Amino acid sequence: MAKYRKLSRTSSQRKALLRNQVTNLLYHGRIITTEAKAKEVKKIAEGIIALGIKEKDNFEEVTVQAKVAVKDKDGKRKKEVVDGKKVTVYETVDKKIKKDLPSRYHARKQMLKVLYPVTEKGEHKRDTKAVNMPNYIFDEVAPKYADRQGGYTRIVKVGQRKGDGAMEVVLELV
Repeated sequence: MAKYRKLSRTSSQRKALLRNQVTNLLYHGRIITTEAKAKEVKKIAEGIIALGIKEKDNFEEVTVQAKVAVKDKDGKRKKEVVDGKKVTVYETVDKKIKKDLPSRYHARKQMLKVLYPVTEKGEHKRDTKAVNMPNYIFDEVAPKYADRQGGYTRIVKVGQRKGDGAMEVVLELV
């Protein structure tokens, strides 16, 4: 007996479909899909959430020095003339960053194997920003499920699809 459903697709198409649906499920919290796809997506998503829960606190805070451009009252960078050229003025600032320990770094790499990059669209093109999905899982999703022993998703049957009669379901995070 097979360990996974083939979903009538080639391996590359199946992998792309499942990656896309897992990414959307974790980012949006729910998706509507067929029952067979939902059962496959559920396996992958629960594994990623479990990985996030296991490694969510596995980091250390480190203070680093960073060069930051000095800005004037209008928010523009200050410039000064050095050797006949305009040069931006920088100041050194201490910043605290989270440094992953090796096992959390490995978990991040494992998540990136499965998850697609997500961009959050704003009102204008300049407002578009990339979402770091592993950070999103560690910081937003994992703390919600830290006290659960599995069962992070739920499948609710919606009914049959009009076109082909396939059973549609809602797959959502509990």
